[in-house]
Amino acid sequence: MPTAPTTGHDLLTPLKEVFGYTSFRPLQEEIIRDALAGKDVFALLPTGGGKSLCFQLPALVRPGLTVVISPLIALMKDQVDALQASGVAATFLNSSLAAGESRPILRGLHNGEFRLLYVAPERIMLSGFLEDLKRWNVNLFAIDEAHCISEWGHDFRPEYRQIAELRKQFPQVPCMALTATATERVRTDIVTQLQLRDPGIYVASFNRPNLSYRVAPKSSGYRQILDFLRARPKESGIIYCASRNATESLVDKLVTDGIKAGTYHAGMEKEDRSRNQAKFLRDEIRVICATIAFGMGINKPNVRFVIHHDLPKNIEGYYQETGRAGRDGLPGECLLLFSPGDVIKQLRFIDEKPDEAERRIAREQLQTMVHYAEINECRRATLLDYFGETYPDANCGACDNCLAPRSTYDGTLAAQKLLSCVFRIKQKSGFSVGLNHVIAVLTGGDTDRVRQWGHHELSTYGIGKEHTRQEWGIIARELMRLGYLAQSTGQFPTIELAAEGMAALKDRRKITLTKPMAAPQAATQRAGDIACDELLFDKLRALRQQLADAQGVPPYIVFGDNSLRLMARNYPANETDFRRISGVGDAKWRSYGPAFLEEIRAHLAANPRQIFAEELQAVTSFGPAKSRGELLTETVRESLRQFRSGLDPATIARNRGFTESTISGHLASAIEAGEKIDLDKFFTADDVKEMHAAFEKAGWQTLSGAHELLRGRFDYGKLRLYRAAHGPRPVGTGWPR
Repeated sequence: MPTAPTTGHDLLTPLKEVFGYTSFRPLQEEIIRDALAGKDVFALLPTGGGKSLCFQLPALVRPGLTVVISPLIALMKDQVDALQASGVAATFLNSSLAAGESRPILRGLHNGEFRLLYVAPERIMLSGFLEDLKRWNVNLFAIDEAHCISEWGHDFRPEYRQIAELRKQFPQVPCMALTATATERVRTDIVTQLQLRDPGIYVASFNRPNLSYRVAPKSSGYRQILDFLRARPKESGIIYCASRNATESLVDKLVTDGIKAGTYHAGMEKEDRSRNQAKFLRDEIRVICATIAFGMGINKPNVRFVIHHDLPKNIEGYYQETGRAGRDGLPGECLLLFSPGDVIKQLRFIDEKPDEAERRIAREQLQTMVHYAEINECRRATLLDYFGETYPDANCGACDNCLAPRSTYDGTLAAQKLLSCVFRIKQKSGFSVGLNHVIAVLTGGDTDRVRQWGHHELSTYGIGKEHTRQEWGIIARELMRLGYLAQSTGQFPTIELAAEGMAALKDRRKITLTKPMAAPQAATQRAGDIACDELLFDKLRALRQQLADAQGVPPYIVFGDNSLRLMARNYPANETDFRRISGVGDAKWRSYGPAFLEEIRAHLAANPRQIFAEELQAVTSFGPAKSRGELLTETVRESLRQFRSGLDPATIARNRGFTESTISGHLASAIEAGEKIDLDKFFTADDVKEMHAAFEKAGWQTLSGAHELLRGRFDYGKLRLYRAAHGPRPVGTGWPR
C-alpha cells in the first residue's frame, strides 16, 4: 500500500540537483503535484515537452516504487541509463535481459533499492508478476504512450488493453496516462479504458515553436536529400520512407556518397534493427532511413531534422514523426517532399484494405494530409487546428508559407473552365465522375470512357490544354480547399460543384489562386540557435563522445547539445559557473564537470574568447546599446499604451496573445527608452529586496544567475523589468538614472 500522499514537497531542489533545471516546463509542476496528492492524471504533452519528468520527479520525493509501463525496450534502457547517470536508482525488466541479469534486479526490487521500474505491458500479466508488484510498495503506475490503448489511436496495441487489470488489482494506487498525440476522441477513450477516476486532465499546446516546417515539390528526391544533408554536415536526423525497399535503396546511395547512414524497418532482423538504432543514438551514424516502425519513444534529443521522403498517411503520424526533431529545445527542421504521384500510391494501398469503413477513414485522413501539403497558409496553424487548437498569430515565422509566402494570381479563367467542365459532365451524363476523368476532358484526352460517355462532344472538351494534367490537379485541389468543389469519400471518389462553385460560375466571381510550390532553397541560420564558439563546441562534442563510449551509453546521456552549446558560449571557469548551465545536476557535475572545465580552459589557453551578438538580449543580458527608436518598437508602444490605460500585464498578455513575461519585457524596453512607469503594480518591498540581493550576488550583466538564485520565483520578463528600473546603466545607452 503506498504511503499517504502529501503536496508540500520541495520540487525545485531535486529538479536542479538531479536533472539540472531551474524551472518547470508548462504544466509539469501541476501534473507532479496532482500525482503526489494521489490523483489519477491524464497528461497530453508534445514530444519534447517533458513527459518523463512528470513521473520521474515524484518518484524521488516520496517512498515507494513508481512503475512505468512503456511499449519499447529501447526506450526503457535509454531512460534508465539517463536516470542512473543522474544518480537515480532506476531499472527495467524486459525480454532483452537474460535470467542471470534479471535476478539481481528482482532481488533489489524485493529489498526496496529502486525508485523507478520500467516494464513492457506484456509483463504485467505474467504469472507471479502481479503478486511481486503487491510486495514492492507501488505508489504510482505511469502508462507512457497511452494512445496505444485506444482503437481510435494511430498506433493501437492490443496488449495495452491488459493494463486495465491494474485498476482491479491495485484500486488505491493512482495512475498517470501520458501521450504526445491524441485527438479528443482518443483522449476520452484512454480515460475510459484505463478507468481513471476523476483524473486531472492536462492538455498542453501542440505547438513546437523550435520546429520549422517546409514542404517542397519532389523533383529529384535523392538529389534534394543529398543536398540537404551536405548543407548540414554535423547534424543527425531521420528520413522517413513509405516502403522497406525505399529505405534500403536510399541508404545504399547515401553511403556511396559518403553519408554515414543506416536502415530501420520491420522486415529486418531484430538484432540488425537494434544495432542500427544503437549506432544512431551514439552518433556513429548520423542519418537513419526508416519506415514508420522507427521512432516512438526514441529518446535522442539532438535530432536536428526529420525528412519525409514520401507522403505520410495522416496528420497524426506526421505530427508525431516530425516531433522527434528538436527534443532538446534547439531548432529542428521538418521537410516534406511532396509529389501527387505519392497520393496515387497511397490510394492504391488504401484500396487493398478489406474493410470499406477502414478505407473510407483512410481516404479522409489522406485527403487532410494532402490539404496540409498544398496549402498556402501557415502550416503551424493548420497542424494546431487539426488538434483543436488555435494559433494566435497571423505569421509563425517558421514555416515556408510564412517565411516566403507564395505568389497568387488571378485564377478566374482556369477556375471557370474547370468548374464548367464538372457542371457540363454531370448535366450530360446525370452522374459525377472522378477528377482524373474531368482533367482528361479538359485537356482533350482520347480515352475509352470519354468517347463512351460522349464527353468529347462537350463544349468544355479540350479547352484546358494550356495546363498540364498535374497543374490541373493542383488547381482542382485548391478549389476543393476553397469550397468551390466537393469530393466524395467512397472507393471511387467523384467531384461535383459545391453551392459556392455554382454561385461563382453564375456571378463570374473573381477567384484568386496560389502559384505552385518552388524547389527549396538552402537554409540560412535557424531562429533559436544558440550562437557559440563552434570550435569549442566540436571539442566538447568529441570529449562527450569519448566519455560516452567509455561507459557504453549514447552521448546525450552525458550532456545534451543545448548544454554543450551553452558551455561553448558562456565559457564556465569554475564549479559555480558550470552548475549554472542548463542540464547540469549534482551527479553530472561530479561525473563529468571537471573534465569539461579542463577542456574549456585548454581551449581558452590557445584561442581567444569569442563575444556573441545577443539574440536573446531582451531576455537574458545587456545587449549592444540601442537607440530610443530601436527600443520603442510598435509592439512595445502597444503594450505600454494598454498598461497606461489601466490594464495589468496579465490582461495585456491575454489581449495580445503573448505571455506575461513578454509583456514585462516590452515594458522593460520602454523604461530603457526613457519612459516613466510605476512599478508598484509589479513588485512588493520584499520582492525588491530579494531581487536586488540576487543581482548583487550574481551580477547585473545577465539574468540567468539571479533567476537561479531566486529558484525561478520571478520569470525573466520581471527580472529584466526590475533591472531596467534599478540596475546599473550599460555603457553607451541613454538610460535615465
